[in-house]
Amino acid sequence: HLLEKIKSKVLILNNPSSVRNSPEKIFVTEFEKLMPPTLISSDKEDISNFRRLHKDIVIKPLFANGGLGVVRLNEKDENFSSILETYSKIFFEPLVVQKFLPEVRSGDKRIILLDGEPIGAINRVPAKGEMRANLHVGAIAQKSVLTNEEIDICSAIGPKLKQMGLMLVGIDVIGNKYLTEINVTSPTGIQEINAFDQTNLQKKIWDKIEQKLKEKL
Repeated sequence: HLLEKIKSKVLILNNPSSVRNSPEKIFVTEFEKLMPPTLISSDKEDISNFRRLHKDIVIKPLFANGGLGVVRLNEKDENFSSILETYSKIFFEPLVVQKFLPEVRSGDKRIILLDGEPIGAINRVPAKGEMRANLHVGAIAQKSVLTNEEIDICSAIGPKLKQMGLMLVGIDVIGNKYLTEINVTSPTGIQEINAFDQTNLQKKIWDKIEQKLKEKL
């Protein structure tokens, strides 16, 4: 809120009001056709029906991050009710429920976009015995390049990011085609991309900042 008051006087990379209005797991629903089947709800019956339809699901708290509270449940898992009850006591927020994507075993790709254009990517492969692809819980970073499908995803969301003034963004893509999150607050992965690609993404970022400053003057 404070940054929003001074955005006409200084350059702020990501528009403060857009950051505030773009929670990662909600903003992505602007591009529903690119997402896996998804439900956001606190209603046990709705979630139960979703599991019955899709058989194998992943649930995660709406405003958690870093893989916190991400759980996979198949249609016969007897922990279903207990997990929903526990989450309702801990998180006080709706749950994101998605169809489980077996493709995550091959990795969850983080793509960095600068002013709506992709500038690099890494693949994050879950550790053995894990389905979460977060690096800090043991996922392995791998060198990666963008597929044609992933380039199409970036082209689909890039104009919206530019329109909203979201200059530095990280998106998560599974199986080359499923967009699962749009990270506007802390898009990590730059160090890993630099290491694998022998590049210098921060230079591209600072070049863009200098360009934006010249345009602002």
